[in-house]
Amino acid sequence: MQTELGAVKTRMNNAEERISDMEDRIMEITQSGQQTENRIKKLESNIRDLWDNIKRANLRIIGIPEGVEKDKGMENIFEEIIAGNFPNLKDTGFKIQEAQRAPNKLNPNRPTPRHIIIKMAKVSDKERILKAAREKQNVTYKGTPIRISADFSTETLQARREWQDIFKVLKGRIIQPRLLYPARISFKIETEIKLFFPQTKTKRIQQHKTQVKGNTERASLNQKERKEREEKRKEKKKKKKRKN
Repeated sequence: MQTELGAVKTRMNNAEERISDMEDRIMEITQSGQQTENRIKKLESNIRDLWDNIKRANLRIIGIPEGVEKDKGMENIFEEIIAGNFPNLKDTGFKIQEAQRAPNKLNPNRPTPRHIIIKMAKVSDKERILKAAREKQNVTYKGTPIRISADFSTETLQARREWQDIFKVLKGRIIQPRLLYPARISFKIETEIKLFFPQTKTKRIQQHKTQVKGNTERASLNQKERKEREEKRKEKKKKKKRKN
């Protein structure tokens, strides 16, 4: 019975060691997976920032009927919009690098006309046109209401949309809210200017902090358990030596 009991104890010790090794391996895999996820998020953020920088000099014109550019061309349509809505900018001599519909392929089932993307030679020219459009508010093309906005990546556009409700509330409080490039909001309280990240980014930061905290707690707990098991193994070895 003592021999069998000793064999059982030996098997239990071996099983505990294997379990401990497996837990260490699982912890390593978990940490590696978290690091990979963080790298992917960072790469996605870098790609979005790069795409926004590429689009920084772009204007997006929404509401121009399909097909009108076939006879006049995109640049002539753009000049007509400037002349008809912003007379003070008529003789400014804006330079256009590129103009096209987006997306390139026309979907016959699309209920609204495709947007026109105008790539300006200078970011400052784009900003002047956007400022004039905000001041005029009602921009038209041959009587048809249109909208002129900046051109952003899909992710940044979503982040800016998430600020809209907050922006409206702040605007009613007379604290000078501003939606900054690419998707930050600022407002002035007395003499101090407050600046905030997009809501999505704030959520991600909070989620990341929670994940890091959870991983730290689990790592600390696993380390404590491993230490206790190691002490038990040492204690059993000491007892075994004393018996021998």
